[in-house]
Amino acid sequence: MASPPIQWYPGHIAKAEKALREQLKLVDVVLEVRDARIPLATEHPQLGQWIGNKERVLVLNRLDMIPANVRDQWAEWFTSQGETPYFTDAQHGKGIEALTKAVQAAGAQMNQRRRDRGMLPRPVRAVVIGFPNVGKSALINRLLKRRVVESARRAGVTRQLRWVRISDQIELLDAPGVLPFRLDDQQAALKLAICDDIGEAAYDNQRVAAALVDLLKQLQVESVLQHRYELEATSGTGEDYLHHLAVTRYQSDVERAARQLLNDFRKGTLGAIALERPPVMGR
Repeated sequence: MASPPIQWYPGHIAKAEKALREQLKLVDVVLEVRDARIPLATEHPQLGQWIGNKERVLVLNRLDMIPANVRDQWAEWFTSQGETPYFTDAQHGKGIEALTKAVQAAGAQMNQRRRDRGMLPRPVRAVVIGFPNVGKSALINRLLKRRVVESARRAGVTRQLRWVRISDQIELLDAPGVLPFRLDDQQAALKLAICDDIGEAAYDNQRVAAALVDLLKQLQVESVLQHRYELEATSGTGEDYLHHLAVTRYQSDVERAARQLLNDFRKGTLGAIALERPPVMGR
């Protein structure tokens, strides 16, 4: 029996989305945070509509979890789309300075418009938006240079909307992760589940771990599995590999094998692996 599609839209996200859309009216700049391993799957389909003509800064977090050559490919691809991506590693504070400058530059434009209308300048109001668990809270703590926002490797930690002041120039709205109402693209939904950018209740670990193996083979990086588990993944399906792995290393416990495999990928134990490449320039 096929497992049900991956869907997750708990009540608190529906409520948060409504509150966020209200708060967006007060915001000047939107920091859209995506997962650098899956920049397309972590693009929120409604975000463009919500933002309208506000300034937007695109942040690709988890820079440390993708190879440098793939980062360069994405930088080139986004630039060709008329976007400037800011790559960050919020856990270790990389790329934060450039990001702060980008927010200040966007704020300077807003204040120039205010002066042109004879109004006094004010701090730029920014909001951090993205899927659950893409590292928004860790990013905010880095921007603030202190830990004020709870951050965890668990989707759904941030529940309320609240404003925090970064400096005299910037005020930041910390928003809960927002998921699309429906995850219509199940391939993207699988990538979200693999990267843990969605609530665990939404998916079946064994199905997702098998999909990860299939994806690694498709990207021709399945050798990482041989290095880690001393078990080749050349023939058969991801599901076959998971069962072999369970038999050889986990006393035939397939669920345990699935959890271990997903955990090893998420923690970077398998190495720096990008699960998506730019549409035209790469596979």
